[in-house]
Amino acid sequence: MTLDRRDVLRAGLLAGGALALPAGLASPAFARNRPAITHGVQTGEVAGGRALVWARADRASRMLVDYSTRPDFRGHRTVRGPWLTPDTDLAGRVRLRGLPPGREVHYRVRLDDGRTLSAPETGSFRTTPQRGQDVRFVWGGDLAGQGWGINEAFGGYRIFNAMAAVEPDFFLCSGDWVYSDGPLVESVALPDGTVWKNVMIEEKAKVAETLAEYRGQFRYNLMDANLRAFNSRVPIVYQWDDHEVRNNWYPGQIIEDARYTEKNIDVLAARASRAAHEYLPIDPQQTLYRKVSYGPLLDVFVLDMRSFKNKNTTNLETDGPGLLGEEQTRWLTRELRASKATWKVIANDLPIGLIVPDGANQEGVANKDGGLPLGREREIASVLREAYRHNVTGIVFLTADVHYTAAHYYDPAKASFKDFAPFWEFVAGPFNAGTFGPNTLDGTFGPTLEFVKTGPRVNASPAEGAQFFGEVEIDGHTKAFTVRLRDLNNKVLYTKTLTA
Repeated sequence: MTLDRRDVLRAGLLAGGALALPAGLASPAFARNRPAITHGVQTGEVAGGRALVWARADRASRMLVDYSTRPDFRGHRTVRGPWLTPDTDLAGRVRLRGLPPGREVHYRVRLDDGRTLSAPETGSFRTTPQRGQDVRFVWGGDLAGQGWGINEAFGGYRIFNAMAAVEPDFFLCSGDWVYSDGPLVESVALPDGTVWKNVMIEEKAKVAETLAEYRGQFRYNLMDANLRAFNSRVPIVYQWDDHEVRNNWYPGQIIEDARYTEKNIDVLAARASRAAHEYLPIDPQQTLYRKVSYGPLLDVFVLDMRSFKNKNTTNLETDGPGLLGEEQTRWLTRELRASKATWKVIANDLPIGLIVPDGANQEGVANKDGGLPLGREREIASVLREAYRHNVTGIVFLTADVHYTAAHYYDPAKASFKDFAPFWEFVAGPFNAGTFGPNTLDGTFGPTLEFVKTGPRVNASPAEGAQFFGEVEIDGHTKAFTVRLRDLNNKVLYTKTLTA
């Protein structure tokens, strides 16, 4: 009998029994002397018959990965991975190659310190299809922000249980995966008289500046059991935003913040980037902007809206640098034209039409004047124009950032700039952070607010339930693209189906 992925997940058949130790080796003394995986396992960059598997050790050891299309691991293959050393904070990745398309792959990770083997950690993921099979994924961002960390009495990062329940093929992370500039305190009084209790570690008690402190931001989130379980079952497509480094940062910035002894944002960004590449299953040889092809129905274009960003100004410039940079803008334009996928999802960690202020200046794409494209709007306009003129269809934008959930429809008939085809942008999040919004829409690209759900007040805690994620389901037969915006308890708040 062949088990499909959802049968396995429902039954909890993450196999590891084949590695059960003989009774004589299971003593407490032996267990103490064995290496151990410290923060679960993750997978990412699943495409084209390849995948990355991630783990972290408690000591220097070699990473071993067994994988098979069978949950009992019969006939498995083994990849001997790198030594995990203090140079990478004992974290590392193994690349799997030659994976069959459209299949469930089961894997288990062990560590070998040269004397003994660790207990295995197991997981599974589905490879990308070659034919038009159903595709389902979830997206969103903003984790441990505004003082709201792991609260075990609340159930930890509960939203990952809700996301796992829809059984996604992958997870599109829209950024702010850590809040490096958001220190936590142990206790926060809530409006109803109860107290929010944060799990604490040293690195979360101040803003991150050193490499060790940036690494600690990722280790902290991986302390949550819900997230570790989710990671073991759902591959991540990672995108970063500002809080991985510092709020509203841009290259070349010299910060004026008494909390920081290091004022050069480029130094901080380099440390943050290194920590992210150590703690996530992402390819260190690949730029953060990239295309992830998920079969004939879907290409995901992951943008990097941080590394090439110009200084935050009023955003009314008529020439000069913008948000994506020339090379990334050319890449996106070219790859959209070349894509044969039915749907082209553009993962934009900054929304297109929402005004996101940074004091008197502008942080995002929009500049609030509502006229023809100026400032960073010019790059987006050029991408939309070229797509329209070359009959590129099926573009959908997915974003987070603003800490509420919404649906925006962009119509050239209502826009100041009209040289584009209508498109949708869907907003999701936060996962476990304070609530804000709603933000004002800028009229340059003619947006209409079709749906919005915000929290009850500014910086409401996750305990008040206004935490959101998005789900996309693409029907393999009809090719219909259905978006569902869901809350912390998995309630569907809004549904929109787009036809191919």
